[in-house]
Amino acid sequence: MPIHTPENQRLVELLQRVALQDHASFKQLYDLTSAHLYGVAMRFVRKRELADEILQDAFINVWQQAGGYSATLSTPMTWLISIVRNKSLDRLRKGKLEFDCASADDPAQDPGHEEAADHADPHELYAAATETLELNRCLSLLEPAQRQSLALAYYNGLSHSEVAEHLQVPLGTAKAWLRRGLERLKKCYEADAPAAPKGSR
Repeated sequence: MPIHTPENQRLVELLQRVALQDHASFKQLYDLTSAHLYGVAMRFVRKRELADEILQDAFINVWQQAGGYSATLSTPMTWLISIVRNKSLDRLRKGKLEFDCASADDPAQDPGHEEAADHADPHELYAAATETLELNRCLSLLEPAQRQSLALAYYNGLSHSEVAEHLQVPLGTAKAWLRRGLERLKKCYEADAPAAPKGSR
């Protein structure tokens, strides 16, 4: 069940007006949510320029698809985060495919590789499955409180104070769980990441 808060209600109203092509409401929505959504993108792609592109693409989707949002199914932030998450995963899959092509054939990565990657459906499915398995494996290594905190914050779109309220713990405790959980996730990903040459692009 979506959690009803004044913040959520405000975002619901903004999305309803965005669905009517209200530019002022779109700007307000962007101002209220872009920082958090940028952080979500950064946690996936870890590169500022990619996160910028993902955020831009995500808000284009929001402008075009705001009418499809249903407040009875999810909170606004959950819906927005799902868009950013899907955009980020798409970008990661594409990057994985390009890296695999370059490693298997020509490190210079000629233009044909990118075009081929766009049509390599079986590889995309494999990359998506691998990414999901890796995320689930890293999440399983976290303490239950850290895992639950991250799920509430980054999949349900709750703020730090809302996470604390939901889990009935002090705000400082909730922040500590989130920080330590993210640190452990980062270490898990870094430990499993393939070693690439420092100068490679």
